[in-house]
Amino acid sequence: MTVGIVGLGLIGGSMARAYKASGDWRVLALDRDETTLSFSMLAGVVDAPLTKENLGECDLVLIALYPFASCEYIKENAEHFNKNAFVIDLCGTKELVCEAGFAAADEYGFTFVGGHPMAGTHNSGFKYSRANMFSGAPMVIVPPRFDDMELLDKIKNLLAPCGFGKFSVTTAKQHDKTIAFTSQLAHVVSNAYVKSPTAQGHKGFSAGSYKDLTRVAKLNEYMWAELFLENRENMLFELDSIIGSLQEYRDAINDNDFERLKDILKEGRILKEQVDGK
Repeated sequence: MTVGIVGLGLIGGSMARAYKASGDWRVLALDRDETTLSFSMLAGVVDAPLTKENLGECDLVLIALYPFASCEYIKENAEHFNKNAFVIDLCGTKELVCEAGFAAADEYGFTFVGGHPMAGTHNSGFKYSRANMFSGAPMVIVPPRFDDMELLDKIKNLLAPCGFGKFSVTTAKQHDKTIAFTSQLAHVVSNAYVKSPTAQGHKGFSAGSYKDLTRVAKLNEYMWAELFLENRENMLFELDSIIGSLQEYRDAINDNDFERLKDILKEGRILKEQVDGK
């Protein structure tokens, strides 16, 4: 079996390592940085460069680029994919890429699947990639058909070397709506939180709460800016929601209103318990 990896950053590099470590896959890869590609081959992670000439040899193609670049790669290479191949993108948003992927698959005969591995770190780049990055992690997939169990089993089998712990099946629209809350908003809040002038003198006064809230403030601004704007409407909804909630806390504190402050804090605690099922 042969897998083609497009993009050798943290996610693509970890995919390449996982498939190589399985011992059952030949790994071809493409990266715009020739040094990264060369290093991946010297490290024994990648067997050979992925080209238009050997793209048709791939049983599976994993696209680990930003959304717009993923769309361009699909459009430019659709005619070169093997008609029996599965092409899975790994972007953080799904509507834009799935629209391009499903259209190209319909025209050229391969199978396109939207994918989002729910794993990663605040670091980026091939040097931080590891073979067990996805071990036990959730994987969200957007299949072309939701009533085809054989197709879903095939997708799970193809992704088996990654060791995902759970698969969730959804639509591209629902994915982007949910991910705006569970991931993208968290990155905005974390990134904004550390901009307080008080942050410069926090050493010696911070513990778990600070670390938890600021972990993802150290982000890849190029990637996240594209993801936020690609998911603009959902992000605006989540931002408006949290801004409205923060205003309630501010008003209660400004008015020295203990009862109101206690009530809205209680509301948050109860909602957290309900969300987590505890």
